[in-house]
Amino acid sequence: MTQPADFWNSVYDNDTAPWVIGGPQPAIVALERDGWIRGRVLDPGCGAGEHTILLTTLGYDVLGIDLSPSAVQYANRNAAAQDVSSARFEVADAIALGAAATEPSYDTIVDSALFHIFVDDPDARAAYVRSLHALCKPGGLVDILALSDVEPGFGPRINDSIIRESFGAGWELEDLQPARYHGRVTEAVLEADDDLKLPAGTAVDLAAWQARIRRL
Repeated sequence: MTQPADFWNSVYDNDTAPWVIGGPQPAIVALERDGWIRGRVLDPGCGAGEHTILLTTLGYDVLGIDLSPSAVQYANRNAAAQDVSSARFEVADAIALGAAATEPSYDTIVDSALFHIFVDDPDARAAYVRSLHALCKPGGLVDILALSDVEPGFGPRINDSIIRESFGAGWELEDLQPARYHGRVTEAVLEADDDLKLPAGTAVDLAAWQARIRRL
């Protein structure tokens, strides 16, 4: 089962999120540079807001959403600190948002480290994919960066077959390849993994998958 908002609130309130690295993921920066982001953009599970902030500064119409009010507060503070007052964030459940949608509104959806949290909850994962389909315009793209289980690491990690199997009818999987995800070791990570022999604050480079999926 995926975690409730209170769990994510505590992560941001206590600054123990291993995915908060003080900037956007290099893989997402490269994604934009290579032309795979266009039009109106949704950043589900926006967390600290780094990708929404980046895309806002580049001129995109982008909305960052997160289930956690503390994450959205963090993202707003982050945007203010970077003098990007036009960055937009809302507290929203990505699954419920799609269920309530009357028509698709987004040309691109950038999912950085949200999809993989559904690794042990196939029903929620299927509901999330249905939501993405409801939110993404026909011909639009869903770009996913998710932690991979091909190497030892921490956090929820998936294999490529989960991505392939999740995006079937109504989708075309255009690209799926190994990538890297930057993170940091926090006290929460050390408490969850007794075998991890790295000091808190250590930057880590983790195996990931990067997928590009077109909504039919």
